[in-house]
Amino acid sequence: AMGIEDAHLDEYGYVYATIPANTEKQVPVICFCSHMDTSPDCSGAGVKPIIHRNYDGSPIVLPDDPSQVLSPENHPHLKDQIGNDIITASGTTLLGADNKAGLAEIMDAAHFFMTHPEVKHGAIRILFTPDEEIGRGVDKVDMEKLGADFGYTVDGEQRGSLEDETFSADAVVITIHGVSAHPGFAKGKLESAVKAGAELLARLPKDRLSPETTGGRQGFIHPLSFEGMVEKATLQFIIRDFETPKLKEYEDLLRRLLDEVMQAYPNSHVEFKVIEQYRNMKEVLDKYPQVVEYAEEAIRRAGLRPIKSSIRGGTDGSRLSFMGLPCPNIFAGEHAFHSKQEWVSVQDMEKAVETIIHLCRIWEERS
Repeated sequence: AMGIEDAHLDEYGYVYATIPANTEKQVPVICFCSHMDTSPDCSGAGVKPIIHRNYDGSPIVLPDDPSQVLSPENHPHLKDQIGNDIITASGTTLLGADNKAGLAEIMDAAHFFMTHPEVKHGAIRILFTPDEEIGRGVDKVDMEKLGADFGYTVDGEQRGSLEDETFSADAVVITIHGVSAHPGFAKGKLESAVKAGAELLARLPKDRLSPETTGGRQGFIHPLSFEGMVEKATLQFIIRDFETPKLKEYEDLLRRLLDEVMQAYPNSHVEFKVIEQYRNMKEVLDKYPQVVEYAEEAIRRAGLRPIKSSIRGGTDGSRLSFMGLPCPNIFAGEHAFHSKQEWVSVQDMEKAVETIIHLCRIWEERS
């Protein structure tokens, strides 16, 4: 209905589309990317969105669970939203603004370009991905088909924010193979993999290197899951830091702690597997400074102050950057994501649309 002729869903669940260039200039092909999935941390089934119009600064009580209350004390950015229209869920699910807000903003910008041919721009590629929240958002992206030179994910928080740095990330899977025996006759024989795993977790630092004790640019070791029985137990960790070499330092620490624990289990053995997840996109973006500079200018043209920051996490752009598509993250306006108190402002979404439009115009102007 919008007039985009090549929009399609591929076999892996990715959506591709093109807004054709309408300028005679040779302009780099720019991609805008958002993800369709929502976080598994909170239910996304049966979402009932509510628009709280002309927000007056008072607490917002979500009707389906009155214990869910959004207040400016717990959500400081609400203080900047007086008079705006706030969208929430009803209290029993997340909203899904992460990242459906980005999808809506890209679609609105696409509609603008398709209905305003007088606004000059180069070719614009649209990419919607699945599985971002489980770290597989770009596993099956066809980079040749995408055919873009530079990209932007639209998956950020505060209006005006621009993120050009992410964590570097590994996963570690530890498998402990214990020795099983009948508990009534286990003396001197049984070596419990469950107990060994529990001892490893107990040895992790209590006052540092964990999500709950770090902030800013500090990294961490985070146990995600622990399951097993006497004979076999599996522990999964995520390892994060802005400096890629520190990942190995944390992994070596985890390995040393494991070796210490296993000294008490001489007949057991372990597997220690490191899986690379993504790397800090700043390592790539610093080679293409115009990608971030143009985004800052677009934010200013939308009447906002650019707020450059680092993400204590990752985006599809982290991996896309290392797949040949330098790709910082611009704001979508989503807040309190992965929770029942997730919210977004209509007016912030409108500013995100304006930013996308200005960004495309800037690339055309400076080509």
